[in-house]
Amino acid sequence: MKKHLKIKNSTCADIAAVPVVDNRQFKKDVAILVAENSRLSALFVLQRADQRLIYAVLSKDEDASLTLLATPCQKEFESLTPHIPQAHLFEREIHEAHGVDMIGHPWLKPVRFLPKPGSKDEVLPGVTSYFEVTGEEIHEVAVGPVHAGIIEPGHFRFQCHGEKVLHLEIELGYQHRGIEKAMLRSQPQQNLRLAEVIAGDSTIAHTTAHAMLLEALYGLKPDRNANLVRGIALELERMANHTGDLGAIAGDVGFLPTAAYCGRIRGDILNTTAVLCGNRFGRGLIRPGGVGHVVDKAIADTVLERLRLIEADLISAISLIWNTPSVVARLEETGKVSLDDAVAVGLVGPAARASGMSLDIRCSHPFGAYQTHKPEISVGRNGDVFWRTRMRWLELKDSIRLIRAMLTELTAATVAEPVRSHAVADSIAVALTEGWRGEVCHVAVTDNAGKIAGYKIVDPSFHNWFGLALALRDQEISDFPLCNKSFNLSYCGHDL
Repeated sequence: MKKHLKIKNSTCADIAAVPVVDNRQFKKDVAILVAENSRLSALFVLQRADQRLIYAVLSKDEDASLTLLATPCQKEFESLTPHIPQAHLFEREIHEAHGVDMIGHPWLKPVRFLPKPGSKDEVLPGVTSYFEVTGEEIHEVAVGPVHAGIIEPGHFRFQCHGEKVLHLEIELGYQHRGIEKAMLRSQPQQNLRLAEVIAGDSTIAHTTAHAMLLEALYGLKPDRNANLVRGIALELERMANHTGDLGAIAGDVGFLPTAAYCGRIRGDILNTTAVLCGNRFGRGLIRPGGVGHVVDKAIADTVLERLRLIEADLISAISLIWNTPSVVARLEETGKVSLDDAVAVGLVGPAARASGMSLDIRCSHPFGAYQTHKPEISVGRNGDVFWRTRMRWLELKDSIRLIRAMLTELTAATVAEPVRSHAVADSIAVALTEGWRGEVCHVAVTDNAGKIAGYKIVDPSFHNWFGLALALRDQEISDFPLCNKSFNLSYCGHDL
């Protein structure tokens, strides 16, 4: 195996240092790296001068390394998916966007319903072939893309035998906005705004990853206070969403006390984020080189007091779940994803940890405040709805601990100056953060003038949607809302 380029999180390297191997060697090398416990964080195509290349970014938790390698992107490519299932959606994406025929891939369906390469003809989302099961008493149930309430659009197709789900097929792409291409056309300040809306409920996670990329490329370094504010905001984002999910899961099993409480408490947490920057989702808070708002000791004390009240309310609301046997019984043994399956398809975040994977970017590839403030990783045993629910509560408690520690250490964070220098030319940078759904990966490549020439975004939902499909196998169709909420994945984060 040819020597690969290894870098650390939030660093950049000369793009020419990334080894380019032939397709056969590339496939072999990626297989070896995955067998040695690396994970496929990104797989994408980039045009470099007169050559089109497929780049792979593999992360390894044991040594906090990111391995980069590349291969020529030709009309045909021998698929990784039959031996490395976590590559399946990346390869479908490459096939759709660049017309590469992935030889051996089980099904090269569209991911975002883009026009065929070289064509401007509009493609209607959802108009495609679907998996079919035949036999007596087999029936098909289609749900979406339009859903009740405030749910994002996505199509779910169930192949059932009676009430038993044999297979769930998930079709997305209805919210494709072209964010990766927009990143190439915009100025740094505009790109920051784009990063904030990749997935609105993960504003801090994505904007932090974007800022870390630019810091690597522009040679910027946030100070200690700025990193603390970013860490506090990330944990508040985690708390708000985990609280909302716990309430929604309670609502899906008809347990209204926790559902009612959590809706209000989630609002309290979002309002606490607004104390930091004036926006409940944290927009405007993160800026390359630091933060966009002054956060002083008085603000820190206000957040600490709010956190004290929120913690007491959370304990009262969430303890009702664990103390109600009928609720626990409904969650247990529902929607199981085994450890082997979770590893094979590349699950990330709480969904991965619920299945037994000890995986958290804050610990394995520490960044910012997490270099000195270590989270406590909780790992489940059964990969069912109960453990995906339990993970959220355990992480909520740890987020409170982390926020308290960071606030106590914070003195005063000042506003970072706008980026005025030029990025390093002909370079590649990778940044990973741990959003509340799991690993967020951003990759940027600059041209010979230091301008962004390629940008890749991988939201944790991109890894996890197939996990939901696995969770529904052999379940009753009535289990779908509960399983779906236990993952609570992003449609727009997947669709970009």
